[in-house]
Amino acid sequence: MNILTEKFTTPYHAAPFDQIKNEDYFPAFKELIQKSEEEINAIINNPDEPTFENVIEALAYSGEQLDVVSNIFFNLNSAETSDEIQKIAQEVSPILTGYSSKISQNEALFNKIKKVYDEREKYNLNGEQQMLLNETYKGFVRSGALLNEENKEKLKKINMDLSLKSLQFGQNVLASTNNYFKHITNKEDLAGIPEAILEQYAEEAKERNLEGWVVTLQYPSYIPFMTYAENRELRKEIALANGKKSFDGGEFDNQDLIKELLNLKQQKAELLGYTNYAEYVLEERMAKSPTKVIDFLNELLTKAKPYAGKEIEELKSLAKADGIEEMQGYDHAFYAEKLRKAKYDLNDEELKPYFPLNQVQDAVFGLSKQLFGLIFEERNDIPKYHEEVKVYEVFEAGSGKLEDESDHPEKTFKALLYVDYFPRKGKRAGAWMTSYKNQYQKDGENSRPHISIVCNFSKPTKDTPSLLTFQEVTTLFHEFGHALHGMLANTQYPNLSGTSVKWDFVELPSQFLENFCYEPEFLKTFAKHYKTGKVLPDEKIEKIAQSKNFMEGYQTLRQLGFGLLDMNYHTKVEELENKSVKEFEDEYTKAAQLYPANPETAMSPSFSHIFQGGYSAGYYSYKWAEVLDADAFQYFKENGIFNPEIAAKYKILLSSGGTKDPMELYKNFRGSEPKVESLLKRAFG
Repeated sequence: MNILTEKFTTPYHAAPFDQIKNEDYFPAFKELIQKSEEEINAIINNPDEPTFENVIEALAYSGEQLDVVSNIFFNLNSAETSDEIQKIAQEVSPILTGYSSKISQNEALFNKIKKVYDEREKYNLNGEQQMLLNETYKGFVRSGALLNEENKEKLKKINMDLSLKSLQFGQNVLASTNNYFKHITNKEDLAGIPEAILEQYAEEAKERNLEGWVVTLQYPSYIPFMTYAENRELRKEIALANGKKSFDGGEFDNQDLIKELLNLKQQKAELLGYTNYAEYVLEERMAKSPTKVIDFLNELLTKAKPYAGKEIEELKSLAKADGIEEMQGYDHAFYAEKLRKAKYDLNDEELKPYFPLNQVQDAVFGLSKQLFGLIFEERNDIPKYHEEVKVYEVFEAGSGKLEDESDHPEKTFKALLYVDYFPRKGKRAGAWMTSYKNQYQKDGENSRPHISIVCNFSKPTKDTPSLLTFQEVTTLFHEFGHALHGMLANTQYPNLSGTSVKWDFVELPSQFLENFCYEPEFLKTFAKHYKTGKVLPDEKIEKIAQSKNFMEGYQTLRQLGFGLLDMNYHTKVEELENKSVKEFEDEYTKAAQLYPANPETAMSPSFSHIFQGGYSAGYYSYKWAEVLDADAFQYFKENGIFNPEIAAKYKILLSSGGTKDPMELYKNFRGSEPKVESLLKRAFG
């Protein structure tokens, strides 16, 4: 018996992590692909007249177990991978891509879909059904259903190559990150670094059976070093190592892979009738066209650059006082922290004791309860993929008083939430939200989602709990915003549920929730010293609120640089025939550069968002969504940040997933379209 092909007998049919063996995956994928193909064949061979129910709905509900197993496997490949899992991923990815192409290019199936689509007027469909029909039809056309057989085969091969090469890109970045560490034996080299961080570095050394301290390129190790280390030469050395990830000509170099990936995407776009890959992607986004995106990014660049320039001049004057005539990128975090401390008398190490992870998590749970009536209860009997993971049942309160945990006579189950907070060798860098199972309704049952948040926060030590930097606090809120989008989902079909929305809309819920971290009224409820229980002093809370826009110009230009680079990669791929990745990167980030470009480093070879993740021709969406979130939060600010009526309207937006056009959803919530001015006002006053 293969545990992955049976109905899970765990609570809520949760993934049975404790029973899965690596050797289960490959046979399970093969069996479930076959089962899913049988479901597709049943739709194709149905002798009845094609209808919305027996074609479109049947297709939407097909392959459920295959989706679940794919989610389990690929989520583990990101959060708890191993050489064995990576090897299986290389074998399984082309099979799954081939299966997906086989369905999307099945002529008999598409003919049935097209017939229902062409006769859609006669079905009296509701809004969600119309959306499902439109998305299904478009999805098949965009996957090559209208191509001739020869071109269908070409597209199938391109998709397979893209799948494997993007997987390889991510594996190279992970290996390149893990391969580097800096062993330091002289404590003087660590001047300026706070004791808690030194303790972390010492623990890392101990794990490697070394004396002294070890700094790695994992963010909880790298960022504090760049922020606090007074030793400029060491800052430079470690920054160079970070900037050379997959860009050193070695085994894990990604430069050739970038060109191969971009050429494949261009070939795919042209096969499907588009000028370039960005045009293909943006057809299915709120932004609609590359021109509109580039105009949007350049408009923000023009407005933000003077502010960014002033910020950098302030830093340069601090650096000059230390004898540094030409400031470099590796000096930025160090002097930004100095300036932040001078301006706001804040530094991360001073604030961290007030933000122990458990308190921050309680705060975001409490906020979700106050705004949306959600309750979180830890479960210890639901399987986990690592001992550090925690699992929560999420309920929606009924008519009981929210203040009284015991009084919820009508609480209803909403979701499972997995949280996985600490770095490990098998976990990729960064933070993300994902799902193991989507929400949907079928046969009168509302099948609820299983959501996961994965981060890389500093581990607790034997004396100290995990203490978060303020940036990590906002990171947790960010990912929790995505999680709310998933947990509150309440749609009919799994492929319109939760975060299954236009890609440049998906960051609204995450970025929106970050705003609460800067509200004194809310901060006072949870910013309490982990030893004394004392609330962070009012003047510090006020300074956090004031510091919200600290280095906003610099951060904006940095994001715009990434967005412009991404958009140019996916509209001007032919230029890479005569340019190196480094030359291309330097040219198209030049307008947003505030420090001299370093000839030895490039960020593109580790730009996983666009070469491994789903942000190809979509990185601009972070800024696009900032316009939405600034405008949305402004609405709350004008009416009270915990306003129950506005929260109820926002909850509808979150629970609606992809059932409506995002602009329609937004206008239903806000009463008008979002205004760029809301972002500019928040950022620059």
